[in-house]
Amino acid sequence: MSNSATDRATIPQTLWAARGRHPGPAAEDVVRRTLGRHKESGDIDDFAEPPAPDDSPERIFEARWRAGGTVTVRARLTLVPRAGRPEGQEWTLVAEAERPWDDAWPSPATLFWPEAGPAEGAEGAWDHHPTIAGLRFRQVNALPEDDKETRRRLKDAARESWCVHVVVHEAMTPDEQGRLPLARLLPPGLRHRVMEHRAAPQQFRAVNWALKDLGVEVPRGGAVLLPPDPAPADYDGREHSVRTVFLDGAEPAGLVAALRHFVALPRPLPRGAGEALADLRENWTLTTLQEELDRQRELVAMYADALEAMTKSRDLYREAAEQAHQALAALRDAPAPAPLPQQQRSGAKAPAALQQLTRTFERLRLTAKGPRPAPVPDGSPEAPGAPGTDGAGAVEPG
Repeated sequence: MSNSATDRATIPQTLWAARGRHPGPAAEDVVRRTLGRHKESGDIDDFAEPPAPDDSPERIFEARWRAGGTVTVRARLTLVPRAGRPEGQEWTLVAEAERPWDDAWPSPATLFWPEAGPAEGAEGAWDHHPTIAGLRFRQVNALPEDDKETRRRLKDAARESWCVHVVVHEAMTPDEQGRLPLARLLPPGLRHRVMEHRAAPQQFRAVNWALKDLGVEVPRGGAVLLPPDPAPADYDGREHSVRTVFLDGAEPAGLVAALRHFVALPRPLPRGAGEALADLRENWTLTTLQEELDRQRELVAMYADALEAMTKSRDLYREAAEQAHQALAALRDAPAPAPLPQQQRSGAKAPAALQQLTRTFERLRLTAKGPRPAPVPDGSPEAPGAPGTDGAGAVEPG
């Protein structure tokens, strides 16, 4: 794992982000039907399906709703076909609220996807992990019996920072109630951002051997959250370790507290989340009338500033041109200077009007092209009129 988090922006507290995989052939139809049902019931204000970029296989869905009845949430889900696979699509979901996210608000995942359980047909199978085969959000993911495979899975999970990975150790073989996933007992805002890995009683030593590289360990009969990658400089894994987790159907208060502390950390944005958030902010199409009016006002103000800058630039050029005309007129009206001896012509000074015209044109040239180049020293081979050249300033032999 890398030990620096300075090269990536941190996750805004107003953001809810997750990604996963739907293995079925018609994920966009599932999303479309689910959004339609939520609009009819009033759970969301509206939704849209903006066009994807040209020649892109993506399918994009937008939805907006008011969390808690007052806080506007804008969300964008993107579906991308899996490369080389005839069926299945990966999905990315980002939702941004007007104020920091409250985990008591509904999960955005259940507003785009049906709430049917994992075993209830293809429509409810949207909760697969996007890259690690066999993992699902809403079920217990038993760790492999092979120690090396366990180590490999946990290291792969730690690199995947879109969700929070929790390792739970069973102090003893649980009953039927204890074998149910803990995700169902979590607050809605955390439920679909947590991946539960379960170690059997006899795997205690093996799982801690696998966690050694990550710098954390799970207590016997407790739980531990895998650290983010890269981890913040002040990250302390002990703050995200729960000594005891009772698998009896009761709310796991200690685990919920650790999860809330974890998601409030200034963690780095997962790879790809920054681009997804930028798409949500910059390419949003589901605007209200007031939002569209505010956007047009911002455009008018921007154009007004640009016009004012162009007007000032035009006035400066006009002033410089008037000075140039005045200098030309003064040069025409000035009497011709008396002829000087041939040997004194090279040192003669230009008339004042000519100097003024030269300075004016020099200012015009500097305004248009930038700083003037350094002058060539007198007497150099490149200087016109230097002795030994064919310039106009050469002195003819007597």
